Amino acid sequence: MRSGYYQLRVRDEDIPKTTFRTRYGHYEFQVMLFGLTNAPTVFIDLMNRVCKPYLDRFVIVFIDDILIYSKNRKEHEGHLKLILKLVKEGELYAKFSKCEFWLSKVKFLGQVIDSEGIHVNPAKIEAIKDWESPKTPTEISQFLEKTEAAFQLLKQKLCSALILTLPEGSENFVVYCDALHKGLGAVLMQKEKVITYASCQLKVHEKNYTTYDLELGAVVFALKM
Repeated sequence: MRSGYYQLRVRDEDIPKTTFRTRYGHYEFQVMLFGLTNAPTVFIDLMNRVCKPYLDRFVIVFIDDILIYSKNRKEHEGHLKLILKLVKEGELYAKFSKCEFWLSKVKFLGQVIDSEGIHVNPAKIEAIKDWESPKTPTEISQFLEKTEAAFQLLKQKLCSALILTLPEGSENFVVYCDALHKGLGAVLMQKEKVITYASCQLKVHEKNYTTYDLELGAVVFALKM
């Protein structure tokens, strides 16, 4: 969106609350400015209300980013027209230079998404790929031949993480969960394909739970994720 927050007017009675002083005098904002406590929440609410008719059907909204997804080009053309119509009716304005259309692969919220599913952003694994082998005498003495092989295997596994699959329909979901004395973990799958992973650390009092209670807690955590 073009200067997203500035497209929202501040209520007349709240304008004085935005006053700031300069050497040239006092000024007030008539539109929502960055830095207000509730600004992100208010703007997200606006975007969700504007796109509500098609939200999570073929459009996802995050603050001022709109992602429209479709199965084919013809369907995508129709989806684009519907969303652009909603944006126009909501009297919102997009910045054309920031818009991208007809993409087969897109980076959104730190992930790379395409027709195959959700991939790890390559930029986030560059540091892993660039790890160097130990070189100093101390490092070499601590890093034997088998450890080196394991180190290379670890890099390979981290850089070739499983592709997360988008869910299809509302059937054939399977949840796997487990509990350890350090945390809880869960995996959501459909047709033997991973959709998402989730984990959390145990709180101090939870570490005193019995094995039975921990396993039950893992089930509850998995179903709430």
